Amino acid sequence: MDIITTLINGLSLGGIYAMIALGYTMVYGIAKMLNFAHGDIIMAGGYTIFVLLNMTGNPIAAILGAVVFCVVLGVVIEKVAYKPLRGASPLAVLITAIGGSYLLQSLAQIIFGSASKMVIIAELGTVKIGALSLQVHTLITLACTIVVMIILSLFVKFTKTGRAMVAVSEDKGAAQLMGINVNKIITITFAIGSALAALAGLFYLLKSPSLSNTLGSLPGIKAFTAAVIGGIGSIPGAMLGGILLGLIEAISYKVTVIAPYTDAIEFSILIIILLVRPTGFLGKKRREKV
Repeated sequence: MDIITTLINGLSLGGIYAMIALGYTMVYGIAKMLNFAHGDIIMAGGYTIFVLLNMTGNPIAAILGAVVFCVVLGVVIEKVAYKPLRGASPLAVLITAIGGSYLLQSLAQIIFGSASKMVIIAELGTVKIGALSLQVHTLITLACTIVVMIILSLFVKFTKTGRAMVAVSEDKGAAQLMGINVNKIITITFAIGSALAALAGLFYLLKSPSLSNTLGSLPGIKAFTAAVIGGIGSIPGAMLGGILLGLIEAISYKVTVIAPYTDAIEFSILIIILLVRPTGFLGKKRREKV
């Protein structure tokens, strides 16, 4: 039964990584840039929940407020920091993204201080399913991530905006010639990724109710790792990479001998996969025209 519990915990954690990884992979697939400030939007969502909980005492209002705030923040970052660099070199965009990440962390530290905050969103307790005893937040996280992934997949496949996103990711120039507003599609992509980051921040706080200005740093890096493992730019790849990474982490923590080296194991797997399959499991090889 311990094995089943570990697998469920791993799937739940993997779902969180997948939600964050989707933000990375969608932005890369469409705008061809790595938004390293994405992890800090998780932190911004966490602090928004913290503030609104203290103001209203209503968890639902706090969660909805966090999603709205993160969407606005993501769009503002895209408009202010990235849009002016649309034609710049990848290095300039990367440096800007890293600078944006440290700016958000520093602003959070100035406003809220460096001490960790306890954020109790709800006391959910445990539930028994047969002989299994599972944390309710684990089941909620797992269920919500499955629903979100299904909705996102359907959105991309069946809506006009979703098909436009696919077109822009395949060939931005051709999509523009077909009348697609590329700038609008990139903005929508940032908005969706930021909303997913807000939800990931919620699930992280349900799992571990400790909030600091570096909350999104390690999860962001791990989610980026998941996106690369699955195939950066591939939505199914981000989901697959997140689930795999979550399972690996949950299993590693259960094995006493290797538990202290869990992070090293995860990043070593990334290196091995990049050596064997540089495009990741579901990534596509792209031909560069010269």
